[in-house]
Formats: sequence, C-alpha cells, structure tokens
Amino acid sequence: MHTGQDRHYDIVVFGATSFVGRILCGHLLDRLGNSGEVSWAIAGRSEQKLRAMSNELGLTVDHIVADAHDIAALGRLADSTRVVVSTVGPYSLYGAELVEAAVIAGTDYCDLTGEPQWMQQMIDAHEKTAISTGARVLHACGFDSIPSDLGVWYTQNTAHELFGEHCNQISMRVKALKGGASGGTIASMLATVEQAKSDPNIRRVLTNPYALAPNGMRSGVRQPNVSAPMRDEASKRWVAPFVMASVNTRVVHRSHALIGRPWGDDFLYDEAMMTGSGPQGALRAGATAAGLGGLMAAMSVDPLRGLLATKVLPKPGEGPSPEQQRNGFYDLRFYGSTSTGNEIVTKVTGDRDPGYGSTAKMLGETALCLLHRDPADTPGGFWTPATGLGEPLIEQLQTYAGLTFSIVS
Repeated sequence: MHTGQDRHYDIVVFGATSFVGRILCGHLLDRLGNSGEVSWAIAGRSEQKLRAMSNELGLTVDHIVADAHDIAALGRLADSTRVVVSTVGPYSLYGAELVEAAVIAGTDYCDLTGEPQWMQQMIDAHEKTAISTGARVLHACGFDSIPSDLGVWYTQNTAHELFGEHCNQISMRVKALKGGASGGTIASMLATVEQAKSDPNIRRVLTNPYALAPNGMRSGVRQPNVSAPMRDEASKRWVAPFVMASVNTRVVHRSHALIGRPWGDDFLYDEAMMTGSGPQGALRAGATAAGLGGLMAAMSVDPLRGLLATKVLPKPGEGPSPEQQRNGFYDLRFYGSTSTGNEIVTKVTGDRDPGYGSTAKMLGETALCLLHRDPADTPGGFWTPATGLGEPLIEQLQTYAGLTFSIVS
C-alpha cells in the first residue's frame, strides 16, 4: 500500500474535458489555483482536448493522457495520485477499469455515478481489496446522491439532539428545482434501461431498495415508493414520482446499513416531488407522473430508445449554458417522525443547477474532503458520502459549494 508521500499529485481529475469535468476544473482552479498546497492534474484520452481546455480556463496544471479502457495507463494514473475524481460516464460502460486501478493502488476515488447496478458490481468485486490497500471509494457524489444522503444524515443527527431518538421514517420532498437536462444523466439512464432489458439480475438490483447494502443486509421491511400522483401526508401537498429516487434511496439505505442500522430495522425512506395543493397541484402531479412514465416507457422500446438518444434528448457533453447554471437552484425538504410521535422538518438547498453547476462543486469538495480525511476515521472500503465523510463534508459544502442544511421546524 502506498502512502500519501509516495504520490506526485494530490488530486487527478479524470474526464476533465467532459461537460461536468470542465465545470469541476473551474471550481478547483478557483479553490486551489494552478499551484499551491494541493497539487492537482487533469486527465483524459485526448491531449489536444486537454490542452484546449487548459488554454480556455487558464490552467497550467499537468496533463495525463489515458483512455478509460487502457488498464496500463490507468494503473500509472492511479499510482501517481492520492485521490482520483472521475466524471467519465456512463460508468457501467467506462468506469470499471479505473475503480479497479484505484483500489489496487490504494488510491482514494470518488465519482458522480447514479447507476445502482454498477455500484453493486464494484462493491462486490473490489471491497475486500479496498479494505486491504486502504483505498476509500465514494460513489454518487453529485446531486445524486449527496443532498439526499447527507440530508437524511443531518436530519437524524438533529432529531437525536432534539428528541434523544432517531426518526424511524423520513420522506424527502423536492419543494423546488430549476436546472437544465443533463446529457450524462440521460446517457446513464439509457444504458441502465438497455442492460436491464437483457439481464434479470440487473432488474432485481434496480427493484431492491437494499441493493447497495453489504452482503447479508440486502433485504428488509417493505419500503414506500411514490410511483403515481398522490396526496402526501408528510408535506400535505400533492406529490409525483421523483426520477432520482431509485438511486438516492439505495444510497441512503447503504449508509444506514454501514453504520449498523441504528435508526431501526423498520426505518422507512422515500422521495417524491411536491406539485402544490388543491386541484392545480393534483393536475401538476398527474402531468409530471405521466411525463416521467412516458419517458421510461419510450426508453424501454429499442427503436424509441435510439430515437430519443440521437434526436430528442441531450447527449453526453451537452448541458445548460453558464447563465442557466448560475440561475439554477434546488430546495429539498426532509419530513421526519419518530416512533414516539416527535416530528422534524429540515431542508437542504443548493445555489446552482443541480445536474451540473452544483454537482461539480459537490464532487470537487468531496475530493478535497477525502484528501484530508484521516484513515483512522475512514479506513479503506466502499463508503457513502454520509458514512465516509459526514459532518466535515457538510461543513465544507456549506462553506465552498453553495449548499445549506437547516431546520425548518
């Protein structure tokens, strides 16, 4: 196992010229400069693109050329740095070799994947090695699933401070959200649907809320799931399905399992989008559910999926303009209740569009927090943002990434 002193760099951004990679590099440049206490470099498959982006942003950091499937080059990359950050998705197509290289090298790793089936594959294949080499691996470090994972973490810690007990049920509700569609997220969804059609094991993973828990803990009480418009008891509003719930809920349940399920074996968690109250809220809930259902149905049909990918939906590398990123935001509410009837409402907000502007800042701060995290506090293994970094990451996100965590009532 390497030590931090063995490495030439502190952080390497792999996939630096991707849409979110460019935003991430801009954030790191603002935070770190081109040189300073934290040494960093950028990596990708094209030196020409790395050079062009560096000229555009004013970067003078080193370039590393490596393809996502070049095992030797990825091994050298992992050996050169203490932390590697990957923005190269869909991860089920382009991410496995880098995770393996990082784990073997004892290099810390974080990404922004939202692909539960791939996360489970990586956990099952590499966790024992990560524990032995000291590599800390954190998946889902963007909008899916940091606000949900840390939002639940914050809510539970606050409830325990106020009531002396944890919540046995939490419902996350998206109160407001504004942001452009993410081409990378769409590509991951398309790849997941295609894989699920041909592999029943993947279908089982995608329908199991405990799929990311450690082996032996991949079952539990039946979880609520908002799959249709409904009048919500938690928020007293109409709600509709939330497209990222299938990822976020799995990450939250992994966090709970990793810490020994102190919130109770009967802990319930679900997510949905608020659409308002009264008849208008009901209409919006119906329209939202119908739109999402239609999209997922179209994705499951081969000819329509191809048409969506090539003609309709944004492609990887495409995304909102800088102005749209700045004007984006999100406001998430967490409605918690305890077994004795105590209730708490908290919120998590972000100041940029969720899929790009905010995600890039969250990923960058995760890498920096991981860089400085003592191995005695977080040893090698596959962690979630909450269990691997917890309160230090919350503080860093509030200071540097435009997020807030607060009590509403």
